[in-house]
Order: sequence, then C-alpha cells, then structure tokens
Amino acid sequence: MVMSMKKAKIRLYVEHALGEGQSVPLTRAQAHYLFSVMRLGEGAEVLLFNGRDGEWLAEVAEAGKRTGMLTCRHRTRPLQLPPDVWLMFAPIKKARTDFIVEKAAELGAARILPVRTDFTNSERIRRDRLQAHAIEAAEQCGGTYVPPVEELQPLEKLLAEWPKDRRLMFCDEALVGAGAALEGFERGGKWAILIGPEGGFSDAERERLRALPFATAVSLGPRILRADTAAVAALTLWQSTLGDW
Repeated sequence: MVMSMKKAKIRLYVEHALGEGQSVPLTRAQAHYLFSVMRLGEGAEVLLFNGRDGEWLAEVAEAGKRTGMLTCRHRTRPLQLPPDVWLMFAPIKKARTDFIVEKAAELGAARILPVRTDFTNSERIRRDRLQAHAIEAAEQCGGTYVPPVEELQPLEKLLAEWPKDRRLMFCDEALVGAGAALEGFERGGKWAILIGPEGGFSDAERERLRALPFATAVSLGPRILRADTAAVAALTLWQSTLGDW
C-alpha cells in the first residue's frame, strides 16, 4: 500500500468521464508531461479528477510521445464541492490576477468572476489562461472540484442581473468590523464576495452597493490591503464565519 501511494503522487485534471475500468485518453500536452517530463511508463499510477466524479486511481495502459491511455482502477475520494460562494474581483496586473485565481480555487470558491469597475486598471483578461491556473491549483492542492472562471464583465451589468436568492458581501475599505457585519447569517447560504480595484470603489459604486437589499458591506480590518491580499483575506473571513471551515 505504501508503494502504491508513492507511485500515485501525480494528480491530473481530465475532462473525460471517470469510472471503474474506464479508459481515459490523454491530450498531447498531458502525454508529454507524464511520459517526457515525469518519465512515467506503462503500469505507472496517476490520480485523476474531472470536477464531477471524484478522484480516481488510474494506471498507464499506453505511453507514447504524443498520445497515451489511462485506465481507471478505483475511486480514492468522492467529489467534494465547495460552499456556494462566488469571488468577484477587478483584474489587476497579470501575475497578481493569476495569484487571485489560484488562491480562490485553493480556498474553496465555487465560481470566479472578473468584473470591470470604474477604477479597474486592466481591461482585458485571457479566460482560458486563468482557467488553467485554477486547474493547476486544484491538481496541486488535492482538490476534486475546479471553479469555472468567467469572462470579464461590467460590474453594473452583473448587479442588474443579480439572482434574488444570493447575498453579496462587498469589501469596503471605509468600514470597520467585518465579523460583526456577518453575524446573524446562517451557514450554507448562497453568497458572492466582491473585491474592488486597487483604487477602491468609486463614490457612485459605493452608493449603489450600499443601497442594494442583498448586499452587506464589510471591512477587512484597519489596514489598507492590496487587491490580491484582500481576496485571500475576504475568502478566509467568509469561510471561517459562514463557510465549511
């Protein structure tokens, strides 16, 4: 058993269905990683997950330079879904936006939504690249679920189409007392967390957010945080107060 665990240290996200005896074809990039980079061969064991069927132990059935095939043996862990909390944030510089997406996946966000605010510095994102970062974070941290990363959209449009059964926690640097603001809400509800851009929310945005019946304004403490730090702090606060921690 110990030897088997040592062989199965590599975790790989696949889009294919997983089940006992199921054959799973590899993409060219996956085959290159497993067989050229990691030097695996036929009979080697890999852990697979697809965000739907849990985690499975699979064995390399075919190993080629550009292709490969794995065979599922047995499920090692069931699917573990995160709480129903979205992370909404204004994109910043490339590396720090990557950081926010990675940490959101690690901390248990169910959906990641980049938004354009009045003071957003970055007007474009590459959704496919950010999604790849979310997948990589789940692979490395033992996750069985990968949060979808949505396309960049205006905050105003998102708020106009807001679902009636979801609450919004927006982080306002002008306030204090985040813990008190969340008291009275039960765990397990549908929420979203909104992080503003590096310049903060505009006066018009702050006024509109405060007027929304589903919104709760919170502070992340007496110190001004960078946007990427604020995303981690907000998710940590929410998870420890209303999430599954």
